[in-house]
Amino acid sequence: VQLQASGGGLVQAGGSLRLSCASSGRTFSSHVMGWFRQAPGKEREFVAAISRSGGSTDYADSVKGRFTISRDNAKNTVYLQMNSLKPEDTAVYYCAARQSMSWTHLTTGFTTGHRYDYWGQGTQVTVSS
Repeated sequence: VQLQASGGGLVQAGGSLRLSCASSGRTFSSHVMGWFRQAPGKEREFVAAISRSGGSTDYADSVKGRFTISRDNAKNTVYLQMNSLKPEDTAVYYCAARQSMSWTHLTTGFTTGHRYDYWGQGTQVTVSS
């Protein structure tokens, strides 16, 4: 599985961006998909995750109500819609894939980076104040 993230850029505070992550191969729907981010000098942190079906999602408290994760299994793509962006959202954003037996649920470990099997290359998001 290869993941290709895109959609990052420079935006003013209060603006919006939509990140995309396209997956190669035929097994996209077998994976829970997650977004993580890493700001300069900080550890990588969980942002959002979505179940294989797309019916279950979860978010870090810092982005709840502002970010929305979604997926299109027909297009092998996961999205992260980011609204009301803040300077503290500035980071490199990574998509990740984790094989899962559950179609509908996010099982234990979905917020933990090392529990994911595949990673994209990252896309830079910069929010100016």
